[in-house]
Amino acid sequence: MSFAENQSDLSEEFAGQANQRGELPRHGFQGNRAPPQGPTGIPASVTIAVSREAGSRGNTIGNRAGLKLGWPVYNQELLQYVAQEGAPRHSPCESLDSATSEWVEGRLQQLLRDSNLAQQPNLVAVARLVLSLAAEGGVVLIGRGAGFLLPPESTLHIRVVAPLSDRIAYMSQWLRLTREQAAEQVRLRDEHRAEFLWNQFRRKSDEIHQYDLLLNSSLLGEDVCADLIVRAARAKIEARGRHTQSPPFLVPEPID
Repeated sequence: MSFAENQSDLSEEFAGQANQRGELPRHGFQGNRAPPQGPTGIPASVTIAVSREAGSRGNTIGNRAGLKLGWPVYNQELLQYVAQEGAPRHSPCESLDSATSEWVEGRLQQLLRDSNLAQQPNLVAVARLVLSLAAEGGVVLIGRGAGFLLPPESTLHIRVVAPLSDRIAYMSQWLRLTREQAAEQVRLRDEHRAEFLWNQFRRKSDEIHQYDLLLNSSLLGEDVCADLIVRAARAKIEARGRHTQSPPFLVPEPID
Protein backbone atom coordinates (compact mmCIF):
# COMPACT_ATOMS: atom_id res chain seq x y z
CA MET A 1 0.00 0.00 0.00
CA SER A 2 1.37 3.42 -0.94
CA PHE A 3 2.17 6.24 1.46
CA ALA A 4 -0.59 8.38 -0.07
CA GLU A 5 -3.09 5.56 0.34
CA ASN A 6 -2.17 5.12 3.99
CA GLN A 7 -2.53 8.84 4.60
CA SER A 8 -6.03 8.85 3.13
CA ASP A 9 -7.22 5.84 5.11
CA LEU A 10 -5.66 7.05 8.37
CA SER A 11 -7.22 10.50 7.96
CA GLU A 12 -10.66 8.96 7.69
CA GLU A 13 -9.83 6.61 10.58
CA PHE A 14 -9.19 9.48 12.95
CA ALA A 15 -12.35 11.22 11.78
CA GLY A 16 -14.24 8.06 12.72
CA GLN A 17 -12.67 7.93 16.20
CA ALA A 18 -14.31 11.26 16.97
CA ASN A 19 -17.71 9.61 16.83
CA GLN A 20 -19.43 8.48 20.01
CA ARG A 21 -20.17 5.41 20.54
CA GLY A 22 -30.16 -7.68 11.26
CA GLU A 23 -32.12 -9.57 9.34
CA LEU A 24 -31.98 -11.27 5.91
CA PRO A 25 -34.90 -13.40 4.66
CA ARG A 26 -34.97 -16.78 6.37
CA HIS A 27 -35.94 -18.58 3.17
CA GLY A 28 -33.67 -19.50 0.29
CA PHE A 29 -30.11 -20.74 0.07
CA GLN A 30 -27.65 -18.85 2.28
CA GLY A 31 -24.56 -20.86 1.35
CA ASN A 32 -21.97 -21.29 4.08
CA ARG A 33 -22.08 -17.64 5.05
CA ALA A 34 -23.63 -18.03 8.48
CA PRO A 35 -22.98 -20.61 11.14
CA PRO A 36 -25.96 -20.97 13.50
CA GLN A 37 -27.04 -17.94 15.53
CA GLY A 38 -25.88 -17.90 19.13
CA PRO A 39 -27.90 -18.07 22.35
CA THR A 40 -30.84 -15.72 22.81
CA GLY A 41 -29.55 -12.21 23.25
CA ILE A 42 -26.21 -12.82 21.52
CA PRO A 43 -25.54 -10.74 19.50
CA ALA A 44 -27.36 -8.19 21.63
CA SER A 45 -28.18 -5.93 18.70
CA VAL A 46 -27.48 -5.14 15.07
CA THR A 47 -24.03 -4.31 13.69
CA ILE A 48 -23.55 -2.26 10.54
CA ALA A 49 -20.87 -3.64 8.21
CA VAL A 50 -19.82 -1.34 5.36
CA SER A 51 -18.19 -2.59 2.18
CA ARG A 52 -17.18 0.04 -0.36
CA GLU A 53 -15.63 0.68 -3.74
CA ALA A 54 -12.45 2.75 -3.63
CA GLY A 55 -13.26 6.43 -3.79
CA SER A 56 -17.00 5.94 -3.18
CA ARG A 57 -16.78 7.77 0.17
CA GLY A 58 -17.82 4.68 2.10
CA ASN A 59 -15.60 5.61 5.05
CA THR A 60 -17.15 9.06 5.31
CA ILE A 61 -20.67 7.68 4.98
CA GLY A 62 -20.02 5.03 7.63
CA ASN A 63 -18.68 7.72 9.95
CA ARG A 64 -21.75 9.90 9.33
CA ALA A 65 -24.08 6.99 10.08
CA GLY A 66 -22.20 6.24 13.29
CA LEU A 67 -22.44 9.87 14.35
CA LYS A 68 -26.19 9.98 13.68
CA LEU A 69 -26.69 6.78 15.69
CA GLY A 70 -24.23 7.59 18.45
CA TRP A 71 -22.41 4.34 17.64
CA PRO A 72 -18.62 3.86 17.54
CA VAL A 73 -17.03 3.43 14.12
CA TYR A 74 -14.11 1.10 13.40
CA ASN A 75 -12.50 1.17 9.97
CA GLN A 76 -10.03 -1.46 8.82
CA GLU A 77 -6.95 0.38 10.09
CA LEU A 78 -8.46 0.90 13.53
CA LEU A 79 -9.59 -2.74 13.70
CA GLN A 80 -6.10 -3.91 12.88
CA TYR A 81 -4.58 -1.53 15.41
CA VAL A 82 -6.86 -2.54 18.29
CA ALA A 83 -6.38 -6.23 17.46
CA GLN A 84 -2.60 -5.92 17.73
CA GLU A 85 -1.05 -7.61 20.72
CA GLY A 86 0.05 -4.91 23.13
CA ALA A 87 -1.94 -2.13 21.49
CA PRO A 88 -2.27 0.73 24.02
CA ARG A 89 -6.02 0.49 24.49
CA HIS A 90 -8.46 -1.82 26.23
CA SER A 91 -9.67 -4.50 23.82
CA PRO A 92 -13.39 -5.46 23.84
CA CYS A 93 -12.24 -9.09 23.74
CA GLU A 94 -11.07 -8.78 27.34
CA SER A 95 -14.39 -7.72 28.87
CA LEU A 96 -16.77 -10.41 27.60
CA ASP A 97 -18.84 -12.52 29.96
CA SER A 98 -18.55 -16.29 29.71
CA ALA A 99 -21.60 -16.84 27.48
CA THR A 100 -20.56 -14.12 25.04
CA SER A 101 -16.96 -15.32 24.98
CA GLU A 102 -18.18 -18.83 24.24
CA TRP A 103 -20.28 -17.50 21.33
CA VAL A 104 -17.34 -15.52 19.93
CA GLU A 105 -14.94 -18.46 20.10
CA GLY A 106 -17.51 -20.91 18.73
CA ARG A 107 -18.25 -18.74 15.71
CA LEU A 108 -14.55 -18.05 15.20
CA GLN A 109 -13.79 -21.78 15.08
CA GLN A 110 -16.56 -22.25 12.53
CA LEU A 111 -15.12 -19.44 10.41
CA LEU A 112 -11.64 -20.96 10.62
CA ARG A 113 -13.02 -24.21 9.26
CA ASP A 114 -14.96 -22.51 6.46
CA SER A 115 -12.46 -19.86 5.35
CA ASN A 116 -8.74 -19.23 4.90
CA LEU A 117 -8.35 -16.99 7.95
CA ALA A 118 -6.25 -19.55 9.78
CA GLN A 119 -3.42 -18.95 7.32
CA GLN A 120 -2.90 -15.41 8.66
CA PRO A 121 -2.79 -15.02 12.47
CA ASN A 122 -3.22 -11.24 12.28
CA LEU A 123 -6.54 -11.74 10.49
CA VAL A 124 -7.66 -14.20 13.15
CA ALA A 125 -7.08 -11.49 15.76
CA VAL A 126 -9.10 -9.00 13.70
CA ALA A 127 -11.90 -11.56 13.25
CA ARG A 128 -12.03 -12.17 17.02
CA LEU A 129 -12.24 -8.41 17.61
CA VAL A 130 -15.01 -8.01 15.02
CA LEU A 131 -17.01 -10.80 16.64
CA SER A 132 -16.47 -9.33 20.12
CA LEU A 133 -17.73 -5.93 19.00
CA ALA A 134 -20.69 -7.46 17.18
CA ALA A 135 -21.65 -9.57 20.21
CA GLU A 136 -22.79 -6.35 21.86
CA GLY A 137 -23.90 -4.70 18.62
CA GLY A 138 -24.55 -1.03 18.12
CA VAL A 139 -21.32 -0.50 16.18
CA VAL A 140 -20.29 0.40 12.61
CA LEU A 141 -17.50 -1.69 11.05
CA ILE A 142 -15.88 -0.59 7.79
CA GLY A 143 -13.92 -3.07 5.70
CA ARG A 144 -11.97 -6.24 6.62
CA GLY A 145 -14.85 -8.39 5.36
CA ALA A 146 -16.85 -7.76 8.54
CA GLY A 147 -20.12 -8.50 6.76
CA PHE A 148 -18.89 -12.00 5.93
CA LEU A 149 -17.66 -12.70 9.45
CA LEU A 150 -20.95 -11.91 11.19
CA PRO A 151 -24.38 -13.57 11.31
CA PRO A 152 -26.67 -12.09 8.63
CA GLU A 153 -29.59 -12.05 11.10
CA SER A 154 -27.90 -9.41 13.23
CA THR A 155 -25.84 -7.62 10.58
CA LEU A 156 -26.83 -4.79 8.25
CA HIS A 157 -24.47 -5.40 5.34
CA ILE A 158 -24.01 -2.25 3.24
CA ARG A 159 -22.22 -1.78 -0.08
CA VAL A 160 -21.35 1.78 -1.14
CA VAL A 161 -20.65 2.30 -4.85
CA ALA A 162 -20.19 5.16 -7.31
CA PRO A 163 -19.35 5.58 -11.00
CA LEU A 164 -15.66 5.11 -11.77
CA SER A 165 -15.20 8.66 -13.05
CA ASP A 166 -16.59 10.10 -9.80
CA ARG A 167 -14.40 7.83 -7.70
CA ILE A 168 -11.30 8.88 -9.61
CA ALA A 169 -12.23 12.55 -9.26
CA TYR A 170 -12.77 12.14 -5.52
CA MET A 171 -9.49 10.29 -5.06
CA SER A 172 -7.67 12.96 -7.06
CA GLN A 173 -9.07 15.72 -4.88
CA TRP A 174 -8.62 13.85 -1.60
CA LEU A 175 -5.00 12.81 -2.21
CA ARG A 176 -4.05 15.77 -4.43
CA LEU A 177 -3.11 13.47 -7.31
CA THR A 178 -3.27 13.83 -11.07
CA ARG A 179 -6.20 12.06 -12.70
CA GLU A 180 -3.86 9.33 -13.96
CA GLN A 181 -2.39 8.79 -10.50
CA ALA A 182 -5.86 8.76 -8.91
CA ALA A 183 -7.11 6.24 -11.46
CA GLU A 184 -4.21 3.96 -10.55
CA GLN A 185 -4.96 4.33 -6.84
CA VAL A 186 -8.61 3.39 -7.40
CA ARG A 187 -7.62 0.37 -9.48
CA LEU A 188 -5.08 -0.87 -6.94
CA ARG A 189 -7.42 -0.45 -3.97
CA ASP A 190 -10.30 -2.18 -5.72
CA GLU A 191 -8.02 -5.06 -6.73
CA HIS A 192 -6.58 -5.38 -3.21
CA ARG A 193 -10.02 -5.50 -1.60
CA ALA A 194 -11.36 -7.96 -4.18
CA GLU A 195 -8.35 -10.24 -3.68
CA PHE A 196 -8.77 -10.12 0.10
CA LEU A 197 -12.44 -11.12 -0.03
CA TRP A 198 -11.80 -13.89 -2.52
CA ASN A 199 -8.71 -15.28 -0.81
CA GLN A 200 -10.27 -15.28 2.67
CA PHE A 201 -13.98 -15.91 2.03
CA ARG A 202 -14.31 -16.98 -1.62
CA ARG A 203 -16.59 -13.99 -2.11
CA LYS A 204 -16.81 -11.46 -4.93
CA SER A 205 -17.35 -7.90 -3.80
CA ASP A 206 -19.56 -7.05 -6.77
CA GLU A 207 -22.10 -9.82 -6.09
CA ILE A 208 -25.00 -7.60 -5.10
CA HIS A 209 -27.26 -10.28 -3.60
CA GLN A 210 -25.04 -10.69 -0.54
CA TYR A 211 -25.79 -7.16 0.69
CA ASP A 212 -28.81 -5.81 2.54
CA LEU A 213 -28.49 -2.37 1.00
CA LEU A 214 -26.64 -1.04 -2.06
CA LEU A 215 -26.05 2.74 -2.07
CA ASN A 216 -24.86 4.91 -4.96
CA SER A 217 -23.12 7.79 -3.20
CA SER A 218 -22.88 9.90 -6.35
CA LEU A 219 -26.64 9.87 -6.90
CA LEU A 220 -27.70 10.10 -3.26
CA GLY A 221 -24.93 12.09 -1.57
CA GLU A 222 -23.22 11.32 1.71
CA ASP A 223 -25.92 12.53 4.09
CA VAL A 224 -28.83 10.76 2.37
CA CYS A 225 -26.80 7.54 2.29
CA ALA A 226 -26.10 7.88 6.02
CA ASP A 227 -29.79 8.54 6.75
CA LEU A 228 -30.82 5.46 4.76
CA ILE A 229 -28.36 3.34 6.72
CA VAL A 230 -29.80 4.64 9.99
CA ARG A 231 -33.36 3.87 8.86
CA ALA A 232 -32.38 0.41 7.65
CA ALA A 233 -30.63 -0.30 10.95
CA ARG A 234 -33.76 0.71 12.86
CA ALA A 235 -35.92 -1.52 10.66
CA LYS A 236 -33.58 -4.49 11.03
CA ILE A 237 -33.46 -4.09 14.80
CA GLU A 238 -37.26 -4.04 14.95
CA ALA A 239 -37.56 -7.06 12.64
CA ARG A 240 -35.01 -9.01 14.64
CA GLY A 241 -36.87 -8.18 17.84
CA ARG A 242 -40.10 -9.60 16.42
CA HIS A 243 -38.40 -12.86 15.42
CA THR A 244 -36.37 -13.31 18.61
CA GLN A 245 -39.02 -11.86 20.93
CA SER A 246 -36.24 -9.95 22.64
CA PRO A 247 -36.59 -6.38 23.93
CA PRO A 248 -35.91 -3.83 21.19
CA PHE A 249 -32.54 -2.10 21.11
CA LEU A 250 -33.50 1.55 20.91
CA VAL A 251 -31.98 3.60 18.09
CA PRO A 252 -32.24 7.39 18.27
CA GLU A 253 -33.72 9.43 15.47
CA PRO A 254 -31.11 10.67 12.98
CA ILE A 255 -29.30 13.79 14.15
CA ASP A 256 -29.36 16.62 11.62
